[in-house]
Amino acid sequence: MSAPYTKKIHTDFAPAAIGPYSQAIKAGSTVYLSGQIPLQPDTMVLVAGDTAAQTHQVFVNLTAVAVAAGGTLANAVKLTIYLTDLSDFAEVNRVMAEYFVEPYPARATIQVSALPKGSKVEIDAILVL
Repeated sequence: MSAPYTKKIHTDFAPAAIGPYSQAIKAGSTVYLSGQIPLQPDTMVLVAGDTAAQTHQVFVNLTAVAVAAGGTLANAVKLTIYLTDLSDFAEVNRVMAEYFVEPYPARATIQVSALPKGSKVEIDAILVL
């Protein structure tokens, strides 16, 4: 049972949840976006290509969820980036700069041993609308 001030956010323009979670939850004016990996929403197949291509797809997916919540990535106040190889850090930064302008959201970047479906990158976000 959810709290009365929470709302489930869903869009068909982002990958469906592959487990017992929502694409996002809105609580008051804050939206918590679940981590996105580079799945193509229509096929649920990992996008082909390098870390840059995967990161672009992740931001496309996050954008779709943000829009479904009534916002955009410009409303992001915090991101967490998970990489299977921190040597991809600069590449992810280059792609991120295509989706954000200053003031950039706060951010943490963490290296992990593995991600779902063999993805190289996963990103979650917190928006304030």
